Amino acid sequence: MLRHGTTRTHSRRGRLAAIATSLGLLASVSGCGLLGGEDDSASSGGGDSDLEQSSITVAHLPSIDVAPLYLAQEKGYFADEGLDVTIEQAASGQAATQKMIGGDADIVQSSYVPYFLAQAKGTAEVRIVADAVAAAPDTFSLVAKKDGEITGVEDLEGKKIAVSATNTIADTIVKSLMKTNGLDYGSVEWVQVSFPDTAAAVARGDVAAGTLIEPFLTSGAQEHGVHPIADVATGPTDSFPLAGYGALAEFTENNPKTVAAFQRAMEKATSDAQDRSVVEPIIQDTAKIDAETASLVNLPTFHSSLDASRLQRVPDLMVEFGLIDSKIDASAMIARPDAA
Repeated sequence: MLRHGTTRTHSRRGRLAAIATSLGLLASVSGCGLLGGEDDSASSGGGDSDLEQSSITVAHLPSIDVAPLYLAQEKGYFADEGLDVTIEQAASGQAATQKMIGGDADIVQSSYVPYFLAQAKGTAEVRIVADAVAAAPDTFSLVAKKDGEITGVEDLEGKKIAVSATNTIADTIVKSLMKTNGLDYGSVEWVQVSFPDTAAAVARGDVAAGTLIEPFLTSGAQEHGVHPIADVATGPTDSFPLAGYGALAEFTENNPKTVAAFQRAMEKATSDAQDRSVVEPIIQDTAKIDAETASLVNLPTFHSSLDASRLQRVPDLMVEFGLIDSKIDASAMIARPDAA
């Protein structure tokens, strides 16, 4: 079971808190699932170290993607590095990003889109600290009613499609799929529906189709009879990088040893996460699912080390579909504390 501690709030200079209000444009931006549940936090004691900051707060979206984070905590990898880590669960992409901008979290886990949006719009200077997940086969799919009018991608033109948020990776990746198949994605009516509510909305006929990630793909089939009609992470978005850990540039520049320690601990935990038997007990707790469902879900590809060419795919896709106006160099946003 996960260990739970008390949450902490780190103060940051007032100028950082002031810009948090500009994050309304980032509301609900996430490439990973919102899995519900109350805020969870955990802490582990660190030993002697020369870290600039030994106690840090890491906030995350409630998703399967953070299994390595909890593994690093439970197995003592953070403690081994001299880190005392408090883990907090944020309710949404906006909430997680606000924690970073406002100084209430030192490092946050989110989809990559909010980081590049904040960087492009000047909301914050962001650095990407560690990778988290990339899409794996059948982990990010379009679903429709079984025996309904939608049987494939070719049926999507002019229809209502549920996405967790508009003008984010959620609808952008579907646009990419439709474009690849020669379809007019501009004819679609995008409807914002949370991942937990999407399967029910599809089953009722409120929307013709919807995007889902695990564990909602599995639970949606079990509870509402919806079924996948297309894997959206295919073709140009095959193995697409979905989420990672970010921090303010100021934090990474002022705390290079702390950042390097976090990266080393996450690298060890991510290596452990390649073993499904290690991951399933963690996601039962973090995703609030039972053992049987955990055994059925398709897991994303867990990463930790950052590859600039792979990461560059995110802002390039954002430019292609108008989320940002000009290209961003992903390499320049990668935190490299060992080079400091």
